[in-house]
Parts: sequence; C-alpha cells; structure tokens
Amino acid sequence: MEKLFSISRTAKIVNMTTETLRYYDRIGLVHPSKIDKWSKYRYYSEKDIVKLNTIHSLSCMEIPLKEIKRLIELNSIEEIVEFLQDALIRADKKISELHEAKQRILRAKDFYESKIGEKSKQNLFIRKMPKRTILLSDKLSQPTIDNLWNYHRHFYLQIGESEKEKFEFEDIAGIYEASNLKRLFTVCKKYSAIENLIELQEGNYLCAECTEDDCNEVLQILINTAKLQYFTDTKFIVRLIVLTGILQWKYEIQILIQDNRLQIGDVER
Repeated sequence: MEKLFSISRTAKIVNMTTETLRYYDRIGLVHPSKIDKWSKYRYYSEKDIVKLNTIHSLSCMEIPLKEIKRLIELNSIEEIVEFLQDALIRADKKISELHEAKQRILRAKDFYESKIGEKSKQNLFIRKMPKRTILLSDKLSQPTIDNLWNYHRHFYLQIGESEKEKFEFEDIAGIYEASNLKRLFTVCKKYSAIENLIELQEGNYLCAECTEDDCNEVLQILINTAKLQYFTDTKFIVRLIVLTGILQWKYEIQILIQDNRLQIGDVER
C-alpha cells in the first residue's frame, strides 16, 4: 500500500507552506495523489515529495515556475538531463555571485566595526564627579526650546511659593533615566527635603558627548564599555544638556562606574 502524507506533514518535509502546495495544485504543477472524497483533505505520496523537493531546489535558483512546470512535463530523458545540466550551471553562477556578495558584506561590516572602535576610543573619557543633589521635573522628560528658555522657572513653580526661598539651582540642565523613569532635572545648590530629590553619588563617571541624532548609539557604546571594561551594570543614566549656540544643544552622557582604574587614557576632566 502506497504511503501517503497529509498536506501539513508534506509542507514540513519539503520546507514549504500549505498555501504554496495548494497554489501548486491550482496551477497544475503538483497535484496531490489523493483528495479525500468527504473531507477534501489532500494527501501526497513519496513520489510527490521528490517532485516538490526538486521544485524547491530549482526555485531557490530563481528558475521561473513556468520553466519548472515544463521540466516536470518532459517525457524525454535526454531533455530532462539537458535541463538539469543547465540548472547546475545556473546554480554555480548563483553560488559565485553570493560568495562575492558575502565578501563585500564582510568587508563593509569590518569597516563599520572599525569606525565604532575609533569612535569609542575618541569620544569616551572619565570624569570624577562630586556628590550632586538633583531635582527631577514632575512632568518634563525631553528638552525643548520652550522649556529651556526659562528653565529654573519650571522648577520654582513645581516647588511652590512657600518653599521657594529654601532652594537655589546651578545653571545646569539634564535628563535623568533609571528603569522606566525619564525626567528633566536641575542641580541644587541649596534645597530642603521634598519629593523628586535624588542624590547622585560621588565617583568616576564614564562619559561621552553626543548629539540628538547619535545619542542612542553612543549610549549603547557607553553601556557596553562600562560592563565589559569596568564590570559595571548601568543603573542610571545622566545626560547633561550642553548649549552649543542660540537654542541649540548637545549632550554629555554620564554613567557611574564602580572600578576606579582609569583605563581609557587615564583621562580625568
């Protein structure tokens, strides 16, 4: 008795989808050996699977289904051999093209990886920072022209008139990130105990400058360097806002590192 396979089992064997097998059936490329009279389920024989594997291999070489259908319908052994010989030549050409493409991709990858390494060496530095007390904004998370124009006014409004005299701020703005928290902050020169105060500990901070465009890329380099060279998991991120012109700015990203060895050029700014 001939062994038959369901359409789902056949699809797995030949690495195709069931929809592809149904499509091949509709266009007359490969019909199932049996269709159940009542359930209409399709079943394929081992001979069908051989045919489907051949079609799959030829399709990978971008041979049109029309040509593949002609091969399957050929009755001449000589013509079948000639067709397959031509397919082998196409396969060798395709393999050669893919090999050349792979080499170009590898060269491009090596080039850009070297640029990442250069960028990391050029931009990273260590800054020793004193203990800082910062006040987080209760609602602002991103610098804009509007909220930087009169930065301290926002924080004095947040504190309230009754507490205003207890606070004084440095002319420093930044973004504090930790877990799911992201807030603008200002650095306190004078303060009293209120909500949203955070103390940044004294220590060595791994730093790099960046723009809005490359901020995420530079941050990832910092995080990786902190982990691989200083064995430090990043618990929070400080992005100081550095004004570069009228209503223009860049960032200095700072990550606290636990290892006191200054491995990046022993630079301290």
